Formats: sequence, C-alpha cells, structure tokens
Amino acid sequence: MTTAVHALRYLQPSVLSPSRLDLATSGGATPHGAAEHPRFFTGALRHPDAAAAALLAVADVAATRYHRPTGAASLDPVVTADGDRLRFESFSGCGGVHARLDVLPEGLDGAATGHGTTNVDVNAPLREALRLRTPGERLRLAVGADELAVGVGAEELVERRVPLPQRWLKGFAETQVLTARFDRRAALPAAEAVRFLRTLPAGVSGSGRSTVRWVLPAGPGLRPTSRPGPGAICLPGPERLSALRPLLRHATGLHVYAPPGTPTEPTASAWELTFPGGRLTLTLSPDSSRGFSGEGGLLDLLARPAGTAEDVDALAALLAWDPRIEPADLAEDSGLTPDRVRSALAHLATGGQIGYDLAEAAHFHRQLPYDSGRVADRNPRLRSARALLAADAVGPVTGDLRVVAVGDHVHHVRVGADGTALGCTCRWWARHRGGRGPCSHVLAVRMTNGTDGAIDVDGAVRK
Repeated sequence: MTTAVHALRYLQPSVLSPSRLDLATSGGATPHGAAEHPRFFTGALRHPDAAAAALLAVADVAATRYHRPTGAASLDPVVTADGDRLRFESFSGCGGVHARLDVLPEGLDGAATGHGTTNVDVNAPLREALRLRTPGERLRLAVGADELAVGVGAEELVERRVPLPQRWLKGFAETQVLTARFDRRAALPAAEAVRFLRTLPAGVSGSGRSTVRWVLPAGPGLRPTSRPGPGAICLPGPERLSALRPLLRHATGLHVYAPPGTPTEPTASAWELTFPGGRLTLTLSPDSSRGFSGEGGLLDLLARPAGTAEDVDALAALLAWDPRIEPADLAEDSGLTPDRVRSALAHLATGGQIGYDLAEAAHFHRQLPYDSGRVADRNPRLRSARALLAADAVGPVTGDLRVVAVGDHVHHVRVGADGTALGCTCRWWARHRGGRGPCSHVLAVRMTNGTDGAIDVDGAVRK
C-alpha cells in the first residue's frame, strides 16, 4: 500500500495536568496561512466527563485496526476550528471507521475558537491520564497553548514521522461523498440508545470475519431483522461501535443515518451519539474488511474538469473554515455562477477540504495536509482510465455497446441512449455492479463522452 510520510512536530507532548488538558498542535493551516503550532482555543469544557470520554473514543479509533488487528495504528487525530466549535476526526488503522467528535458552542466555555485545521498529539500517556481523571473534575482545554509556542528551541521539539496510508488520505474525501447521500433513518432517546448499544459485541474480534446485522426502527428503538428489506438499516461489523460504549452514561440520544431506499446488500451507515455539549459520529464502511478509500465515489468527479484553477482558488479563500457551506452565498460573494461554484467545490472535496455534517445536513470546510492532485494521481482506476485514453483504446459506439480494448482482451461497455456508460463485461463490474464506483473501462468511456451536467459537491451530476 502506497504511503506518504507526514512529519508531525510538537513543541512538547500533549499532557493532562491538574484540571487542564493541553493539546499540542503541529503544522496547521489558518486564515493567515500555514502555522507551525497554531492555537485554536483556550477555555474550559462545560461537560468535562463526556468530552473527555468522547476525545478518548476518537483517539482509540485512530489506534485500532478492526479488520485483522495485527498491531496498533498511530495516527494523530485532526482538529478543525471554525469559530464556534471544535471538530476532532480520525480514521481507524484499517480505514473502515471514521470517527468525528463535534464539541459544540454549548460545550465550550471561553473565548471564541480560532479558525484552521491541524493534527493534535493524543499520545498513550495522555489517553491513560484521561481515563484515570477524577469524574466531575473541572477540565480546562488548550488546543495549541500560548506558553508552548514561545521561546522553545528546535532541539526541544517532539517530532514523529507518521506514515499516512493512501487509504486514510482518500477516506476523508470518500466519506463526505457517501454521507451526503444519507437520510436520518432512526432517532432513539437515551434509554433506548443505551439498551441497544449494550446488546452489541464489545471489543474487536481477531478472527478477521465480517459480521453484518440488520435492524428496523420499531417505536422508540431498533429491533433486529434477519435480512434486508423495506425500512432495514445495515449495521456492518457491529463490534466497530464499541468505541461508543464509554459514552453511554452521558448519552442523550442516538441518531442513525443510512442510504435511502430498500437495501439489497450491505451498505455503509453512520451512528451519531449525542451528549451534553457535543456529538460523536462513527461512520462504518459496508464491510469491516473494506476501507472507505476503495468506494470509488469520487472517480467520476476526478475524471471531469472541475472549472478553472482561478475558480477553485477564489472559493478556497472564501470558505474560511465555515461550519456550514452555503453555495448560494458563495456564488454571490465570488461573482461566479452557481454551476461554477458547485464545480469548484467538488474539486476541493476531492482533496478532503470539505467534510459533511449529518446532523446539520450541510458541508463544512477544513484543510488537510494533502492536495487533490495526490488523490487523483494515486487512484489506480483513474490512472488506468487515462492510460486507456492515451492508448486510444476506446472504440466507437456500435448499437448500445462501446468496445474498450486492453491488450488482447476486449471489454464491452453498455451505453445509454445519450451515450452515458452504464455497465461493463469486465470482472470488476461483475463483482461490484457499480457499487464501488465505475471500473476503469466505464470511466474511460465517460471521460471520452464528457458531460454537459454540473457536478454537485456530493458528486451527483445535474442536467
């Protein structure tokens, strides 16, 4: 698996001193440009026990491999500040679980948060200290404390070179495409949420076997069902929700999100536990052995031109770590047409610069330490499609088929009346039926045809 090495440089490790949690930051983006150790917040947590447990859950997800747990991962969570809240995000080491903690305005007591995105150091001693802290104890929070950024020489820096797998980088982009299509399917009150989550397996199975459960909304709760059908919600790898268990005593409710319609096979789903001052959302891939990076939701998007670089730069400057992106407002502020705004936002989304908040049904801005070009260039199906075009391998349309020649092999891509590629005779398409994005042959045909539609942030094409 291809990896990139990202150097994290902290002035000192994050620590929990009496009643104060200092989270060290490394190499962040801010409205004023890149900062070595940005400071986003200094104040107190109004609900310290719940917030500490939720932060631990995000860190524990980052340190866990749910599929074939052969060793611990060591990826530091990403924190985004957007003026009124803090968002902590991580992926599991296997890439199949995305965790996001939103500490909302009502959960923070202090000056307004700053704006920007950075990695934060959540090390093993800090996790242990958070677990052992005295319940009910006041907890002040400093994300990038001032005193850590003054008069400290380079020799005192704590530096780790952390490998960022390609699947982890692509996961941020893929999850926002996926979850933007979800509907809220169930809302459980606190008692039902606790009852349901306590019935699930606790801990990670080392067998490598994938378990899929199905549940149906029933009154205020959820009941199991043996198979997919009308109203069914997929719970793939239920043991992956074990990170929510330490938060159960603080829970005020559980919201469940999944794709609309009647499922016929396992799907991704998102499980949002609410608590005073915040919410913790775990998004699960359709299979515990399947990371988000291979979902292919971005492939059509990456293959199509997303407007000029000037459009993208103009919108990037206007986003300003907004907790809620409004395309109409961006069009008015930038002077761009709505279609150009959607196209430029889609391009930014491929680089993980846009996330999706299910609770508010809106995108938000963050700025991760990699660009969309890296995602596009390292996608094997996109590379293969471009190679097919370069080799002039895409033949003309004959009836409702288009031939794509790959060496001695010939694949037939089925096209619609408007020339849109709909399916392929290759092994990939036979296995996934488009459920994990287009194969390289379909993608090459779509790239040949182009599109007259505008691309929404979630990847949909509007005619």
